[in-house]
Amino acid sequence: MNRQSPGTRKNADALRGASRLAVQATQGVMGLVEEMHCTIASGPSVLGRPLERPARLFTGWLYGTLQGVTRQVGMGLDAVLEQLTPWLGDSAPGPQREAVVSALNGVLGDALEEGGNPLAIPMSFRSSGRALGLSPDALREALPGAGGQLLVLVHGSSMNDLQWSRSGHDHGAALARDLGFTPVYLHYNSGLHISRNGQAFSELLEQLVASWPVPLESLTLVGHSMGGLVARSACLAAEAEGRGWRPWLRKLVCLGTPHQGSPLERGGSWVDVLLEVSPYSAPFARLGRIRGAGVTDLRFGNVLDEHWAGRERFGWAGDARRQLALPEGVECYAVAATTARTLAERLPGDGLVPVDSALGRHAQPELTLRFPDANQRIVLGANHLDLLNHPEVYAALRTWLTP
Repeated sequence: MNRQSPGTRKNADALRGASRLAVQATQGVMGLVEEMHCTIASGPSVLGRPLERPARLFTGWLYGTLQGVTRQVGMGLDAVLEQLTPWLGDSAPGPQREAVVSALNGVLGDALEEGGNPLAIPMSFRSSGRALGLSPDALREALPGAGGQLLVLVHGSSMNDLQWSRSGHDHGAALARDLGFTPVYLHYNSGLHISRNGQAFSELLEQLVASWPVPLESLTLVGHSMGGLVARSACLAAEAEGRGWRPWLRKLVCLGTPHQGSPLERGGSWVDVLLEVSPYSAPFARLGRIRGAGVTDLRFGNVLDEHWAGRERFGWAGDARRQLALPEGVECYAVAATTARTLAERLPGDGLVPVDSALGRHAQPELTLRFPDANQRIVLGANHLDLLNHPEVYAALRTWLTP
């Protein structure tokens, strides 16, 4: 029997996922056009939209027929690709395809998962871009040089584990070379709620630590951007559930993590509100809602279910977070980047995350994350992605993580 080797992807699945995405996009555009058509045909709102009922009956019949045809086309494509699966074979995903799929998951990840789309990324630990089996034998075979110092790196929104390597540098590989860590990389669907990814990450860490092929000495987590929030969420989930991996955690490093949210997502939510003011612009608000739950969690830096559950994801609502704290008994570190070249009282952020947010600062004391002063760094003249390979960042990592 032919088995799909680890790290390969069925080409038919990729094509099926892309075709379903195209069908869903077509249906979404049709829905937008239908709503605009109905709004215009219903007559002036000042007169009570007198033609709304006949307009909605006509547009409902017309666009319902078109939607049905589109669904049939999609089902036909699925059936054809199912028949072609043995002939299309498998291939190892390259970095370009991985980057595209990761970006799609960042924007549409929750919709991809809910629709059972093959492009939805299942969470896994990886090494050199290949998924790791979580049994002692599988880990021993995949990581023959594994040591007792386990390092897990968690990528940011719309990214993947391969993107820790930038301009020839990889923090994980460098720490393995210089300090003897064994790096393992989390690969996940960043379009899901951060708390959902945190819970899944905690469950996978439980399996990883239990199956580690040599006696474990310590666990260190390094998160870039959203990855820092996912790591904090995993710690909260582990504490609530009494997970066995949690006592092994010694250090947590967050690189450009929006602990207090990102102004870009807050700005996006205001666009949604403004578009809905007029019935003629309201259909376009749907376009602003094409962003995953993980992205909307970045508005304030949500890390728990209670921060978003029961709340309108795209509406404007205040910060639901209450008391926040860093994991107890863990040395926590934060790095912020700024595009400014010199230090000043007020610094611009890195293009995505403000300096205060990356360092956990908040006007309300109960929401402030208290990183010790010695455990903070501000990197000048750098953007958000520069944190992945900036020499000052690696120098700080090497100093902080030296046993």
